[in-house]
Amino acid sequence: MNPDGIAVAERAAALVCLYQAAGAAFFVVLFQAQLPEVRGRICRLGAGTALCGIALVLLQPPLMAARMAGDFAGLFNGPLLRVALHSSNGAAHAVQVLGLSLIVIGLRSQRVTAWLAVLGAALAAGALVLTGHTSVRPQRALLASLLSVHLLIVAFWFGALRPLWLAVQHEKLADAARVLRRFSRLAAWLVPCIALAGLSLAWLLIGSWSVLRRAYGLLLVAKLCVFVLLMGLAALNRWRYLPGLAAGSPPARRALQRSIVAEYLLIALVLAMTAALTMLFSPED
Repeated sequence: MNPDGIAVAERAAALVCLYQAAGAAFFVVLFQAQLPEVRGRICRLGAGTALCGIALVLLQPPLMAARMAGDFAGLFNGPLLRVALHSSNGAAHAVQVLGLSLIVIGLRSQRVTAWLAVLGAALAAGALVLTGHTSVRPQRALLASLLSVHLLIVAFWFGALRPLWLAVQHEKLADAARVLRRFSRLAAWLVPCIALAGLSLAWLLIGSWSVLRRAYGLLLVAKLCVFVLLMGLAALNRWRYLPGLAAGSPPARRALQRSIVAEYLLIALVLAMTAALTMLFSPED
């Protein structure tokens, strides 16, 4: 099998774990006081996915060496491994491992160390600004700022979905509804910034509409289409299912949980497309 395919799948899994862990840390800090029944579960979720993320991030330099060699024998090629470790990708991986480690320490401490978990989440989620297409452009500072906003809000949104599902499942419906309302109010301001930052990044990177006829542009369009679908689900949750949950309706609870799962899977799909986009294609291809 081609190392590229394995590397993309592995990167996608790493992104899912990384952003789940970072988002869980953000969620715990924001909502733990309102979720007595599931606070411990969410801390374990964040710490567990952070540990999985560390393992997956540590696999990326050997896979990068295999891609450079064009064969899995590159996994054990010392010179190629050194190139991978000393590249901008290597720097990003080091920051991701540090951030994920801080999340584990912050969430697994006897008393959640909020500042440590949030610091780790910010480092882990934002480490991609150190590598990729945005790091080699003349507008690097602007691109890095836009990408940081984009990544941190994605982490907040994606990482909150599993904790919200747990809250709906295990907390009193009135308590879960209060948390969902507060999350919805925050998301209403933050989530549109994902699209604004993403579209601004795309405009600065692609340079010409002709890229939309190539693989890089087609993946960007696919990500935008999924985002529109996610906005529809978010609106459905806020205006239809959440009022039913607040009223104590079991069917509304089940419908909301199904919708949250759908959101989770769609964002995971976007992360997989991002892995392919950043590893296999560029705006110049």
